[in-house]
Amino acid sequence: MNRNEELQRRRQAAIPRGVANALPIYADKALNAELWDADGRRYLDFATGIAVLAVGHRHPRVVTAVQAQLQQMMHVAFQVTPYESYVALAERLNALAPGPTPKQTALFTTGAEAVENAIKIARFQTKRSALIAFSSGFHGRTLATMSLTGKVQPYKAGFGPLLPEVYHAPYPMPYHGISGEDSLAALAQLFKVDVDPAQVAALIIEPVLGEGGFYIAPPEFLRALRTLCDQHGMLLIADEIQTGFGRTGKMFAIEHAGIEPDLITVAKSLGGGLPISGVIGKRDIMNGPAPGGLGGTYSGSPPACAAALAVLDVIAEEQLIERAGKIGAQMRDRLQSLQARQPAIGEVRALGAMVAMELPDAELTRRLVLAAAERGLIVLSCGLNSNVIRLLPPLTIPEAQLVEGLDILEASLAAALAD
Repeated sequence: MNRNEELQRRRQAAIPRGVANALPIYADKALNAELWDADGRRYLDFATGIAVLAVGHRHPRVVTAVQAQLQQMMHVAFQVTPYESYVALAERLNALAPGPTPKQTALFTTGAEAVENAIKIARFQTKRSALIAFSSGFHGRTLATMSLTGKVQPYKAGFGPLLPEVYHAPYPMPYHGISGEDSLAALAQLFKVDVDPAQVAALIIEPVLGEGGFYIAPPEFLRALRTLCDQHGMLLIADEIQTGFGRTGKMFAIEHAGIEPDLITVAKSLGGGLPISGVIGKRDIMNGPAPGGLGGTYSGSPPACAAALAVLDVIAEEQLIERAGKIGAQMRDRLQSLQARQPAIGEVRALGAMVAMELPDAELTRRLVLAAAERGLIVLSCGLNSNVIRLLPPLTIPEAQLVEGLDILEASLAAALAD
């Protein structure tokens, strides 16, 4: 029995099946775009901890910043004795958020926690309770966030009753015959038959669906949502947990539409591997809840704030937003070339370095994920029907490793089709 097999046996005995694993590969160490398992085998990581590592595994700037912080303090709780790094990070995020309206930021620990608090802030501001989300969207696994998530299996099944007054509209997916106009018409119908827009606190949307399959919301559709929210007094929440911090070729994906959301939820790549999240929003909205209404014991912890400040420095100094565009174009072009020769690829989608290819069914997709792992490449599946391969390499990946990974992906698709 090798080390991976031994750990898998221990895992099955100690950890419930509800905590799933994409692969029975036990990570031992990692650096930038490379990962080594418990048996010493090397992989290229195109999953990056589910879009967490835009700056790669263990970026030296991030490691140094965290080590320095640990020499000073690990935890005191911002709500007890505040500290400068939380303030500095909030200032940086306020300055980076799109739009001219003055901003404020509250920090939390996980993406779901950020979404939960965005909902609280929206309800407090509007004095309304209803919420609108979109089919195939993913916003978390807590009670409120799984209610917003637009996929039943495995996220909602058996966990009801869910949060009341949550409504879903279809997300634009032209490949599946749903245009932006169709989605807007569905919202209009929703307001006619299910919920009075005067009772809706907020509409939350991922500018690019993450877990939902990397479908890209058309800019004109997002602009129409901004108009709709303004018309009815609803807040527009941009869930940038997977799309934020350079991944799509902008600091935030909503910038492609040229609009200013009321609230933005962030997490994942902000911490460079440490857990941190936040809600960035218009100052008048963020400042509504009374002292004590927001926060959490570990929210904006000192090591995570230090890591996040270093991540923002790396993104700026290494020009990773521009790099995302170049990496994305290279992956898109390679997949489109493969698509021209392989009709099993239904569609290639890309916004910056957020790239996906849609396959006919979940079984082929599963075989491809396993075939890639056998050849030394870690990729993730996603989508409502689990038939989409998503590519999320670090924005710091060396050119040779990007090409190597794409070569492995092409060979793995051939192997999966041959099975």
